[in-house]
Amino acid sequence: MTSLSQDAISSGSSGNKTILTHEGEHHKDRSDTTLQLPRATYLYAMCACLNSVNLGFDIGATTNVGPLVEVEFGLTMKERELFVASINFWAIFGGFLSNYFCDKYGRRKSFVIAAIGFIIGSIITGSSSSYTMLMFGRMFVGLGVGFGLAIDPVYISELTPAAHRGKMVSWSEVGINAGLVFGFFTAIMFYGVEDSLEWRLMLYMGTLLPFVMIYLALKVMPESPRWLVSNGKDDEARVVLQEVYPTGFDVDPVIADIKEALERERIAEKSVGWSVILCPTKAFRRMLLVCLGTAIAQQACGIDSIQYYLVDLIKASGIESETNQLGLLMFLGLLKLVFVFLGGKMFDKTGRRPMLSLSLLGMGVACVIIAFTKQGAQIAGMGLYLSFFSIGMGPGAWLIPSEIFPTSIRARGMSLATLLNRIVATIVSSTFLTTADSMGWTEYFMLLAGVCLFFAIFLVIFLPETKGRSLEDMSLYFAEITNDRSILDAEATLRKGEEEGTAVEMATPA
Repeated sequence: MTSLSQDAISSGSSGNKTILTHEGEHHKDRSDTTLQLPRATYLYAMCACLNSVNLGFDIGATTNVGPLVEVEFGLTMKERELFVASINFWAIFGGFLSNYFCDKYGRRKSFVIAAIGFIIGSIITGSSSSYTMLMFGRMFVGLGVGFGLAIDPVYISELTPAAHRGKMVSWSEVGINAGLVFGFFTAIMFYGVEDSLEWRLMLYMGTLLPFVMIYLALKVMPESPRWLVSNGKDDEARVVLQEVYPTGFDVDPVIADIKEALERERIAEKSVGWSVILCPTKAFRRMLLVCLGTAIAQQACGIDSIQYYLVDLIKASGIESETNQLGLLMFLGLLKLVFVFLGGKMFDKTGRRPMLSLSLLGMGVACVIIAFTKQGAQIAGMGLYLSFFSIGMGPGAWLIPSEIFPTSIRARGMSLATLLNRIVATIVSSTFLTTADSMGWTEYFMLLAGVCLFFAIFLVIFLPETKGRSLEDMSLYFAEITNDRSILDAEATLRKGEEEGTAVEMATPA
């Protein structure tokens, strides 16, 4: 974003589209050279990803634990669906509550809260002697999942330079898939152990990484620089930014941009509370449509109906040997993990729109293959579905809201995106077996193919390309797209202040 005059900005009202934003780390950055990330950036992102490993582990472990507890407690099909879906149901509340803790206490302490939820929940579920106790333990795990899904991408996006944000935020999805493979692997680790003990050991394994996460959050990871600036801690934010940017990079313009973006949003909205979301201007309305639509799309396309019930799908394809089923489970998990790495690199090179469109169209084709084939071809269809999901919708559904929502409402926006994502996930995972049984597997997967096509069209129409843009540029970028005069006029006010030599003063929160 170049420093333009009042007249240049105001000219947008005449009908001519004024372009104020561009790719770069801050509004004065016109360099074409891609920044090289220091080791600290990778280290902190990797620490945050460990929280995502916890999320993925539960999915992978539940895939194997589900059939075992069904036998252990004599569950009906609906009770098993509720057991699987309960984690998504409680994640709704975890995601909703996360914004309060993220904004009030910071991102780091929110990681600790999520980890505590995983530890308590894993111990209770692993020790369960009844279906009621099992579901009680799932409540704590679900709250941890909701917190984690909202925190991880926000923390990484606020810590990472714009040129690498797509790749680095996708690491949270890499973490989920690494945890997924780890969860699958526990079935092999405890293969041969008595069934009543096997599923308990799998769940107890879920207590290990959260303890490591607590240590990293308290002793290794820094606080988000965006959160620090928004709370008047500029000096602390400067220290963190100097760590995550290359040596010698001037971070003061980045801090200035963060403060300007917060002030622009304050001038445009006259508030930084929920009213920004409940009564949005045109630009914020478009942001909400894109971010929440992407979060809903990820689950509406049926990923949880495949991930949580992979064992059932493999059995239904005609694979009866338990060892072959476990082998295929590990293969599909590793395939998904490999393609997440590929997708993460492509988001920053190719862009968000092409990768998400390719992902959804590929998933749709895979659903058609699953619907009309059996055995080897059906397994190949599952592999294609998971691969296409991983290169686009997997990381993209969290990348888009974490980078588009402005700093003043990012925690609230991610909380809302997580809430809607988990509501849809609860519906899908709690109805898969009964719905597929009643309407038929072919019809069910053809329905999912249609949903994938619908959301591919939706994103092509409404999602602008955000590759390479700084977080502070997003509100102005969407204002340009929607001709939102409230934000454009706020920018004019800020630029006029610069020209007159006055600095924008940020009030320090009480």
